[in-house]
Amino acid sequence: MSEYSSDDFLQPEIMLRLYANGAFPMADDSGSVNWYLPDIRTIIPLDNYNVPRSFNKLMPSLPFTETYDKEVLTVIDKCSEREPTWISPKLKAAYKRLYKRKHVHSVEVWQDDKLVGGLYGITFRGAFFGESMFSRASQASKFALVKLIEHLNNKDYVLLDVQYMTDHLKMFGAVEIPMQQYTNLLHKAYEINCEY
Repeated sequence: MSEYSSDDFLQPEIMLRLYANGAFPMADDSGSVNWYLPDIRTIIPLDNYNVPRSFNKLMPSLPFTETYDKEVLTVIDKCSEREPTWISPKLKAAYKRLYKRKHVHSVEVWQDDKLVGGLYGITFRGAFFGESMFSRASQASKFALVKLIEHLNNKDYVLLDVQYMTDHLKMFGAVEIPMQQYTNLLHKAYEINCEY
């Protein structure tokens, strides 16, 4: 795994260039932001994802509604409200700058007009780089992920990068792929320009 850090790398143009090359940022315990480029990448194939059968049956009865990009910065704040967190104040400020350039997007999950879940990520052309999610109600983060996948497919995105494998993501068809295969997907994603 490659790793490098510098505050200069948190400027919008440089951040986008790093994301476009497959890197992603995380803050350490001291607040320093490091960029990572793992040899093995985790994606959810948008043409071959999975919704667990039990959750698929449950979804119509869930008391949730979803919106897109209605509360992007609030979702980032909610995702950072955990200990420890890799979403440092410095990184949140960087995301805010990217948001102003329309490269940060979110899914919000609502219950009775209250924000109970959501996720956010960075977009570049046909790629969505998932960053974090939060849940304040049972099943809310699963609901957000399904709605994200559906939305990306409706908008003709090519790549959903989720960085690292978790049991939660594995349920939805996440797979680990080598860097060369990931790079091929990046190049394919950059051939189109999607609007979130």
